[in-house]
Amino acid sequence: MAVRRRFVPDFDPAFGDRPLADALHDIVIGRWQGVRDLLHTTGDDWPLRTHRIRLLAHAAAGSSAAEIWRAAEPDRPDAAVLSAATDVVRAFQRVIATGRGGAGRARLDAAVRACLTAADAHPADPMPWVSLLTVARLYEDGVPRRELRGWWDELRRRDPYNVEGHVQLLRYHSARWHGTHGRMYDFARDAAGASPPGSPLPVLVQIARAEEYRYVADAAQGRVVRGFDQHWKHELAIREIRRTWERWVLWRTDGPVAPQEIGELNYLTHAACLAGLRQEAGGLFTLLGTRAAYLPWAYTGDAAEQFTRWRAHVGATS
Repeated sequence: MAVRRRFVPDFDPAFGDRPLADALHDIVIGRWQGVRDLLHTTGDDWPLRTHRIRLLAHAAAGSSAAEIWRAAEPDRPDAAVLSAATDVVRAFQRVIATGRGGAGRARLDAAVRACLTAADAHPADPMPWVSLLTVARLYEDGVPRRELRGWWDELRRRDPYNVEGHVQLLRYHSARWHGTHGRMYDFARDAAGASPPGSPLPVLVQIARAEEYRYVADAAQGRVVRGFDQHWKHELAIREIRRTWERWVLWRTDGPVAPQEIGELNYLTHAACLAGLRQEAGGLFTLLGTRAAYLPWAYTGDAAEQFTRWRAHVGATS
């Protein structure tokens, strides 16, 4: 009699991107050559490149790999782009450790200058502009509207449907940072509506719903919030999940889900589960297989337990 194996979600930080995983390991052991080779072979596949640099920067923030590479090859554009993204991650880590305002304006200004230098070094690359939209959140009063708009326009000139850039600006407009729930949803819905079929951008609406949930839950500190039990499953929430399914998932080409889509696919799966849409959730779990992301599952409980329990609840198989 065959023994049924217990399902275990895979929280692989590289989301199944093996070349990226090898480069992340190189950073851990103090080598930068693998990172250089990875970014060279990635070329101008902007969604994949943005995904890879973002995760490389998080790994490099705890080492000196980015600085050593920049010093060894000061004229290499990729080294400048990764170094700037790493500076932004470190500024965020300082804020997490010390609180809002803890990064210091001088540090933030230095990160902005690094991003602009990287943009000059690699004019076609959208990533420096993604990094600028990311660091913008850390300024206590935000950045001037004209400047923010300029960064956004530069990103869109290079990669108009860049998912990470849209996510960063969505969070800038959220109530947690420099906006309101209304501004955040307006941005998400406008971007979703303007996206081409097959683009992941409609999931911005589900990301916005997760951001609102986190904000309200944190503010409530365990108190009951009237009507909040309907947050995930009221009529508009359900309609928007189905719209994302129709505009993104049903238009996807056949084949494995790309690593750069795993994070966003987890947001849609989480929303479908909590909305009670079993059919859609089951299909999404099938697409994901074992590939899980900590967010947004961790917003509503233990991430591994949530992913595993909901997967079993909707009867997903892989």
